[in-house]
This record gives sequence, C-alpha cells and structure tokens, in this order.
Amino acid sequence: MTSPRTYAEAPTQRPYVDLFLISFLILFFELACIRWFGSMVVYLTFFTNIVLLATFLGMSIGCLSASRGRDWLGSVMPLFLVAVVLACGVLWIYSTYARVMVDVGGQGSPQQVYFGAEYRARDLSSFVVPLELLAAVFFVLIALVFVGLGQVMGRAFDAARDRLRAYISNILGSLAGIAVFALASYLWTTPLVWFAVVVAIWLCFLKRRTLLQLYCGLAVLIVMAFVSYNVTLRSPYQSTDSKYRTLIWSPYYKIIYTPEEKTINTNNIAHQAMVRVHDRGPAYSLPHLLNRDAGGQPFENVLIIGAGSGNDVSVALANGAKHVDAVEIDPAIYNLGRAGHVDHPYQDPRVTIHIDDGRSFIRKTHQKYDLVIYALVDSLVLHSGYSSLRLESFLFTQDAFHDIAARLRPGGVFAVYNFFRQGWIVGRVEKMSEEAFGTKPLVISFPYVPSINPTDQEFGRLTMILSGQNAPALAAINRQFEEHQSFWVKYDLSASGFGPQPPAIAGSTASDWNKVAPSTIDTTGINDLPSDDWPFLYLRGKTIPGINLRSVALIAVLSLAMIYMFSPVRRVRPNWQMFFLGAGFMLLETKSVVHMALLFGSTWFVNSVVFFAILVMILASNLFVLGLKPKKLWPYYVLLVASLVVNIVVPMSKFLALPGGEKVAVSCAVVFIPIFFAGIVFGTLFRDSSQPDIDFGSNVAGAIVGGLCESLSLVIGFNYLLAIAVGFYLISAVSHRTVETLTTAT
Repeated sequence: MTSPRTYAEAPTQRPYVDLFLISFLILFFELACIRWFGSMVVYLTFFTNIVLLATFLGMSIGCLSASRGRDWLGSVMPLFLVAVVLACGVLWIYSTYARVMVDVGGQGSPQQVYFGAEYRARDLSSFVVPLELLAAVFFVLIALVFVGLGQVMGRAFDAARDRLRAYISNILGSLAGIAVFALASYLWTTPLVWFAVVVAIWLCFLKRRTLLQLYCGLAVLIVMAFVSYNVTLRSPYQSTDSKYRTLIWSPYYKIIYTPEEKTINTNNIAHQAMVRVHDRGPAYSLPHLLNRDAGGQPFENVLIIGAGSGNDVSVALANGAKHVDAVEIDPAIYNLGRAGHVDHPYQDPRVTIHIDDGRSFIRKTHQKYDLVIYALVDSLVLHSGYSSLRLESFLFTQDAFHDIAARLRPGGVFAVYNFFRQGWIVGRVEKMSEEAFGTKPLVISFPYVPSINPTDQEFGRLTMILSGQNAPALAAINRQFEEHQSFWVKYDLSASGFGPQPPAIAGSTASDWNKVAPSTIDTTGINDLPSDDWPFLYLRGKTIPGINLRSVALIAVLSLAMIYMFSPVRRVRPNWQMFFLGAGFMLLETKSVVHMALLFGSTWFVNSVVFFAILVMILASNLFVLGLKPKKLWPYYVLLVASLVVNIVVPMSKFLALPGGEKVAVSCAVVFIPIFFAGIVFGTLFRDSSQPDIDFGSNVAGAIVGGLCESLSLVIGFNYLLAIAVGFYLISAVSHRTVETLTTAT
C-alpha cells in the first residue's frame, strides 16, 4: 500500500472541473460498490445500507481532513484491492467449506426472516461467522477507500471562490454519475466495466503515480474480469461438478445459470429452477387441479406476479388458460426462461410479458382476471441502499391485497404460495386475505400438515393460500373437502381426485400420491399486519431486530472511532447546523425513495429516476439561491417544516387513488417540494461558508446519523420517519455555527 503523505501540493487550479469529476466518480463508485459487495459478500445484500453509509463516512472524513491531514488519494486502489480480494475470499470459503456458516440473526426462530439465510443448519461442528462481523470489516474497508476521494472533494470546495457555483458543479457531477450508472445497468454491463471507469478517473486525479498504484489498479481490473465472466466462485448451493454455467449481471442480481440443470442462482442464493409441468408439477398445478376436479371451468384469464423463468405460465397454459399476463421484474430472468424453459411458455401467443413491478402493474392494468397468482415472490434483495424495503415488500400489504381483489372478476380466485419459513408469516398472510376478501381463505400445506401455529418452522414446506370473494370455485373445492376429506394427486400429474384414500389405479402405490387437505391456522398473537406505510411481512412485530441493533451500534462506534482517528477533531469542531441538515435530509431522501417506489414501482429504473429527480431539485434550489440571493433562512425553514407536516398528515393511499397524470404531478410536488426548501437552506449556508470542506463533511456525517435512524421505520413505519426529520431540521434551525479553528496549525 502506498504510504500517505502530507499535503505539499499547490491548490487545484480547476476547482469546478475537479468538483464535477470527483462528484461523478464518488456517486458512480458508490453505486458500483453497493451492487458488487452485495453480490459477493454472503448475505450482505440484505444490508446494503452498510455499504452506502461506509461511502458517506469516507467522504465525510475526507472532507473534514482535506487540508489538515495526510493525503489518502494514492491509497484508494490499494485499499479497494484489499476489500475486493477479501470479498472473493469470503465467498470462496463459504462455497468450499460446508461447516462454515454465516449467522443472520438466528434464522431458526428469527425476529425477521431473510430468504436463503436458513439453508445451512447450525450445529456444534459449525464454524459460525456473525454477519455483523463481516459487515463491520467491510464497513471499515469501504470507508477507508472513500477517504482519499473525499479529500479531493474537500480541497476543491476549499479552492473554489464561489461556493454556490462549486456546489452546483458537485450536483451536476452527481447527476452525471447516476445517469451513467443507470445506463450501465440498462445495458447489463459487468463489474469490469464499472470499475474500469473508476480506475481511469482515479488515475487522472493522481498527480504522481507510483508503480504500486498502477499495479493495484490493474489487479483490481483483473479480479473484476475474473468475477465478471468466470463462475469458479460459484454459489454454495450449486452442484460441485463441472457443468457449464452462464454468469449474467442483471440490473438487480448477479445471476448464475446452469443450462443442464435449468437452475438460476441470484447473489449466491438458490433462487429458482425451470421444470417440466410433469416433473415437479403438483405444487404449481394445485389451483388448477383443485378447480378442475371440483367441477369448475378452467381459469381463462390469468395474471401471474413473479413469473420468473416461466413455470407458472407453463402450468396455466397446460390447464386451459386463454390469456396469461406474466409480470416479472428482472429482464435477465425472463430472457433465460424464454430461451431455456423446456415447455417454451413465453413463445406461446396467449402470453403477454410485462417487465415491471407487480404492484405497479396491478394498479395500471384495467384487465379483470379469473385467477391471480403470487408465484414464489421473494426477491432476495433490498429495493435500494436507503431502506429496509425489499423489492416485493409492497406486494404483501393489506392495501395490495385490496388492489388484487379489485382486479378479480366476480368469483375470481387469488392464489399466493411460497416457502414462508415461519408459521407466523403464514398466519399473517391468512389474516390479510380474510380482511381483503371478507371470507376465510383455504390454506394448503405441501406436504400436508393438519394445523399451522405461529411458532411452527416451515422450512421445506410450501404453503398455498387461496382466497376469493363469493368465489364459486372455492366454494366447490371446500364442499369436496368437507365430503371427501382429502385430495390426491400423483407426482407425474397423470391422475388426481378427491377422496378419503388415493384413487385405485393399477400399478400405483401409496408413495406415488401426494395428499392435499386444508390446514387450520392459529393466528393467536398475530396483530401487526403489513400496510403500505409498514410493509414488513417478514418482520414478526413492530420492533428493531437484534441484528439491526447490533449493526447500528457497530456502525456508530466505528464511525466515531474513524472520525476521531482521521479527522482533526481536536482542532476543528463540526458545523452542527450543517450536521443536522444532513441527518434530516437523509430521512427525507429515504421517505421520497420509498414513496415513489410505492406509487410507480420498485424497479431499478424508478429508483434511478427518483435519485436523479432529487438531485435536479437540489440543483433548482441552488439556482434559486444564486438568482434571488436570500438573506434570511427562517422563512425557508418554516416552509420546509410545513411541507414535511403535509407529507406526514396526508397518507400515501390518497395519491394512489388519483388518475395517472394527476398522481404524477401531485405526488412529485408533495415529495420534492420539501427537498427544494431544504436545498435553499443548505445552498444559502454553503454560499456564505468560510470552511466549505468542514461544512460539507459535517453535512455528510449528519447523513450517516440519518441513515442509522432509518431502522426506526421498522417500528413506526416510513411516514413517521418524517417526524424525526422535522426534529432534525428544527435543531438545525436553532443551532449556531460552532465550526471554528481552535489552532492555526496545519
């Protein structure tokens, strides 16, 4: 690693250009790190907020120590190489040694369920690595990587005479970073492309390049080339033979596809497999078989949410569907299914594919359906690095189930099935279904169990919940169960029927049949049902799980320690007004991202547009400050707080009911107006700043605190996060500038 050196270089002669480039680099690099480390470090994808906060911490330390510390720019790639090699090593160890287990909050009986984290059973011979430890190590490493980049930003801010123009350059660079990374995602580019951009711009900022720095940059690209195109670092759930595999970097996942086995793994977790209807058809086919053998007509118009590689589509077509709307959020998974599924369901003219978020499609479509299916909807990834929201979170809320009810034809059926892992999750879905449809749903466990209790562990058991309002098909199925007790289906789907015993077919034995019968659900103690404001199906209650609390504590302690070690806190105090502005803005940004995801879909594209729009609004506020030159801040603080109160008081459901054009206009106004006023306050303060590096670093440090407070959404929901933001902004309003140089030493 290159040794840091004290500053001896002349201030930059092109501060505005440098600010644009370094802001582009930091934003692009940040997004690349969130994607890459989440796909490589086992289960870190569940906590990508850690990567985001690490980049913020590094930027903050860099700005605070921009002109008063050692130069860490030359160490960016050496440090990043260490983090990259360690990430590859963690995946290799976990993939190679079956006894190595990463503990994610005790998934045997968890407070919050993370799909994929329960596959390795914990026993006395296991070598258990707490996820918090892995997260802490990578948090520190990633933060160190961004210190040097933050120093470049701080020096450029300090050298710019016009603070406002400097900040505008910063915003424009960040906008460009988002736009270019969005283009890279759209084109399904690999990490080699992402980090080649990073290395190239980093080298441009180095005034004196050493061989070690060049070798480290080259080594990073070699590793990225290896992990971008080679699947030797396979998922721990893949077979260990030498079957050919394909690696794809979709906008959401690192996907490893094994054509011979037709399996798809995402971010090192087994996700789905393409199967023939007659190979593993009973689970997929249950709604159709029950309906057929109870005397019902085939479901003609079918909607499948989470169509994936096409299994449910294939089953619907085989059972008489005349039209299928297949909704899949990941275009790469759809393309794999179209090219590789043995039944070729996506080539059938009866199928219309929609690459979209499921909840968004449900609200946009005017179609009515005989059958709506949630098909193994489990994304295995967070919606963004800003919140605990998963891609599928808004599908499993009371509001979403009411939307489904509105899209069913009279007598239509809603089927949701999954390996729900815990009995309390099954009970929660059952209660939401009953509330939305007004009748008790039919719950079927596969393999059969007579009852499901909140404390039951459902590992390896598929549960299907069938709901409908005055649905003749469900009524007929229930009558058959009342009369015959059970339904039987052969594994190869060659025969099925209701009866107390399997049908008597020559040559068949008891082991050839699957028993299907209703399970009774105990919902005692299941009171917290997910809503659009609290969309946490997999969180047992309104509480912050222990793993989250430990992670927050670790990040807080590590952040304080690193700020104390690397920034001149003994000589410079932070600007508390800027600090609390940053904390409030982080929560405001989080709420904005979540709000727009609900309104327009939890897709990567909507995510990118929202971040871009937020920066555009900040740019507009700075142009306002540049043109009108406001002197007093209190009117803008009042307008900021008032607009936040409007956001708190008006529920998001009000916007969902609006027509398309009005929904866009009104929701964008309500969401982005507070950002505009916050930008005016920041821009005015920054315009008059005498220490822009310290002020900007203080603001970013406050954003870390806001990011840690995001965990409170698990208790109070996303809407009331804004109440905490109001508190931060009020503290900022009454704070006096406390940033002062205590000594003149440099």
